[in-house]
Amino acid sequence: MKPEETFDYPLRWSWHRVQKHYNLVASRHDLTMTMGYVLLNIDQENGTPSTQLGPKIGMEPGSLTRTLKTMEDKGYIYKQSNDFDRRKVHICLTELGKIKRDASREAVLHFNQYLDKKISANQKKKFFEVMEIINDVLSNENIFEELPEYEEKN
Repeated sequence: MKPEETFDYPLRWSWHRVQKHYNLVASRHDLTMTMGYVLLNIDQENGTPSTQLGPKIGMEPGSLTRTLKTMEDKGYIYKQSNDFDRRKVHICLTELGKIKRDASREAVLHFNQYLDKKISANQKKKFFEVMEIINDVLSNENIFEELPEYEEKN
């Protein structure tokens, strides 16, 4: 099977190109794509509990902690402790963070509006149907369960 005939190849390369373009735009605003994604997923009014943020955006705790630290150092976010339970921390946007969030939002809207002009409604519907199937399989099935163990030959 050629790489171009696998499901993972176009997913990987498309995502790689999306990241490249988003990071190019983000760098103009002293952001990374990851920071922009975090900003877009923080509730603007009440903040977002730090324990909900990682699962919400699919980031591992270690990576999220480093990203939040950088964002806090840059003045985009602040952490607010819960008065009743000090273990609970909300991640909140600063005024600068709201500006950076708006820049991130504009980039995402522009990307999606641009693709909407290039992709028909039917193609878009099929794309989302296929992605839903892929995500469902990855979430609910152990796809490598039947994969035989690979034995190295010396």
